[in-house]
Amino acid sequence: MSQLLLEIFGWLGYLERPAVVMQLSLVVALMLGTRAARRRRLLARLPVAGYSPVGLGLLALSAGLLGLLRQPTGLLQLLGAVWLGWYALQLLHRLLALWLPAQASHQLESRLLRPAYLVIAVMAVVREVDSLNDLAVAPLGELFGTQISAGKLFQAVVVIYVVLVGCGPPAAGLAWLVQRAVGMSEGSRKAMELMLRYAVVGLGLVAVAVHLGLNTTALIAVAGGLSVGLGFGIKEVFSNFVSGLWLLFEGSVRPGEVLMLDGDPCEVRKLGLRATLLWRDRDNAELLVPNQTFFTEAATTYTASDRMRRSQVSVGAAYHHNPAEVIALLEATARQVPRVLPDPAPKALLLSYGDSAINYALRFWIANPMDNVGICSEVNQAIWHAFKDNNIEIPFPQQVEYSMVWPPEQHRPNTEHH
Repeated sequence: MSQLLLEIFGWLGYLERPAVVMQLSLVVALMLGTRAARRRRLLARLPVAGYSPVGLGLLALSAGLLGLLRQPTGLLQLLGAVWLGWYALQLLHRLLALWLPAQASHQLESRLLRPAYLVIAVMAVVREVDSLNDLAVAPLGELFGTQISAGKLFQAVVVIYVVLVGCGPPAAGLAWLVQRAVGMSEGSRKAMELMLRYAVVGLGLVAVAVHLGLNTTALIAVAGGLSVGLGFGIKEVFSNFVSGLWLLFEGSVRPGEVLMLDGDPCEVRKLGLRATLLWRDRDNAELLVPNQTFFTEAATTYTASDRMRRSQVSVGAAYHHNPAEVIALLEATARQVPRVLPDPAPKALLLSYGDSAINYALRFWIANPMDNVGICSEVNQAIWHAFKDNNIEIPFPQQVEYSMVWPPEQHRPNTEHH
C-alpha cells in the first residue's frame, strides 16, 4: 500500500508543472463555459447538442495555437479526446433509444457503457502521468496469506462488476429459449432467469477468488466463522436470502403474480436476494417486502393457477320493486360491461332486507386482478344508468315518525297516508 501511495503522490510533481497547469485550466474553462452557455442558451439558434462541438472546436484551436508557440499539448489533446468520446456517448444514447425500450436503453448506458468509458478514460489519463505496469505490481497487502497487488484487485473488481451487471441479458435470453422449447409459463421463465443470474454471480465470485490465488483452507475457515455470525448479527439477512431461493424453487411467489397486501392487489415485480419488490396499482407505489414474510404470514394470491378473479359490487333497491326483475336487470347490466367476462356468467343475489332497501350483490369474473377497482367502477356506473332507465329507485336511509300516547296499551298505529 505504501508503494502505491508513493506513486500517487508522485503525480503531484507532474501536476505542478506550469505547462500542465495551463492545459488543465484551459480545458476546465472551456468545459465550464460550454455548460454555462448551454444553460443560458447564449446562442439561441444553436441546438442543445451543438454546444459541445463548439467547445471542442475551441479546444482544437487552442491546441493549435499552443503548438505554434512550441508549448506542450499532449495532455490537452488527451483530455480533448476524452471530451469527444463523452459527446459521442450522448449521440449513442439517441441511437439506442431508437433500437431498444427506454428502460433497457437507460440500464445499458448507465450501468455498462458510461462506467466502462470512465474507467478507460481514467486509465488513459493515468498512463499520461505514470506507468500502468508499475501501478499494477504495487503490493497492497496480504489476504488469507496471499499477496494482493493493485492490478489483481482492479481486475477482480472489474470482473465482479461485469458479472453483476452483464449477467442479466444472457440469463434472460437462455430462459426465453427454454420457455420456447418446453412451454413453461411466464412466471416460471422469470424464476428461471433469476436463478440463472444467481448461479452466474456465484461462479463469478469463485472465479475471482481463484484468480486472486486465495487459500481455499482460509476461505473454509472464514465460511465457518460466518456460519457462527449468522446466528447473531446477520441471521435476518441470511433468512431472507434462503427464503427467496426457496420461493423460487417452490413457485409460490414468482414475478408476475398478484398478491393481496393490506387489502390491495399488488403485482410481484422482482424477487431479490433480501426482499420482494411489489407494485401497487392504485398509487403506482413500489413496496419492498422481506422474503421471510411469505413464510411467517398468510398471503392470498390470485394468480397461483390463473389470473381470473371473482369480484363483487353491492347495491340497494326500494322495497316496492320486484326482486326477480332487479336480479335480472343486474345480471344483464354486468354482461354489457366490456371487461366483465361472459363465462362464468355474472350472478346477482338478494342478500338481506335492510332498513331502507333490499340489499343485492352482483358477482362477476374479471381477467386481471389488478383491474378490479376500475372494473367495479364501470359496473357501478352501468348499474346507475340501468336503474335510471328502468325507474328503479335506490332509496336514501329514511325514518317514519309515529305519535305515541300514554299508557302504551292505548296506542294505535298511524294509518293515515300523508
